[in-house]
Amino acid sequence: MTRLPRRAWLATPLAAPALAQPGFPNRPIRLVVPWLPGGSADHLRLLAELAGRNLGQPVITENRPGVSGTLGPALLAQEARGDGHLIGQIPITAFRIPAMLRRPPFDPMADFTWVIHLSGYGFGVVVRGDSPYRRWEDLLARAKAAPGRVSYASPGAGSSPHIAMERITAEAGASFLHVPYRGGTDTAQALLSGAVDCTADSTSWAPLVQDGTFRLLVTWGAERARRFPEVRTLREVGIDLVSDSPFGLAAPKHTDAGLVRALHDAIKPALFDPRHVAMLDRFDMPLRYMGPEEYAAFARRLNEEEGRAVRRLGLRMD
Repeated sequence: MTRLPRRAWLATPLAAPALAQPGFPNRPIRLVVPWLPGGSADHLRLLAELAGRNLGQPVITENRPGVSGTLGPALLAQEARGDGHLIGQIPITAFRIPAMLRRPPFDPMADFTWVIHLSGYGFGVVVRGDSPYRRWEDLLARAKAAPGRVSYASPGAGSSPHIAMERITAEAGASFLHVPYRGGTDTAQALLSGAVDCTADSTSWAPLVQDGTFRLLVTWGAERARRFPEVRTLREVGIDLVSDSPFGLAAPKHTDAGLVRALHDAIKPALFDPRHVAMLDRFDMPLRYMGPEEYAAFARRLNEEEGRAVRRLGLRMD
């Protein structure tokens, strides 16, 4: 997929919302967010507020954390009406977890209608500010010398941080103890309390790094994080891996194409709104817009890639 620089996107004229369905929406729209409130996922609250102004009805965010971000998509898949009044964030785990289960709760290729792709996450590994691990190499050396003794928190089994740490472990010959939690708020608390040695998660840790409570050892993007230019990427420390967990919004299957277009045309200007872009910047999250057709094709590729990765690593949840 060809991506324009952010400035180019922001310079692209945005069409006014085209609400082509008479009477839609006729009540508030629910936006299911499959993570705990707080942290980087809260950009969706601002997106919902801005999109609601375009739709003429409020868009209410509803947090449904659990099962590595797949309780929300499961709720979406169970909705039979498809009347446009329910949408949800589809994290990358929605393509991954079904491949780890004998009886998955949904089929990502059959149970969703793709509305708009939004962004991805910035990830990294952090320790407490008083930790003896001052560099990534220090942490890795300990995980090699004492297999299973260095613990890390993630937002759940099968989450992008968990999968990336499994790949790091395999490539570096280290052994970490994985401790899954429900989201960034919980992982931060686990590290603050000393329940774990480090946290692998998205940039909800950024304010705590900036005030010195946490120390950032490595980031996982293709380039160094804009707010932490002194911190090396995985590639720079010798691990050939980039992880950014792309995501977007979907509606239940059988949602009418006209309703999808109306939702898209209200959310797209909200996505590019300077206030929302500033919030993405705050969490080092890239703006990665795709419309319904391009997003659907991307989802098919992602489903194939994640299925292969799960099988290659031999990951199962049952």
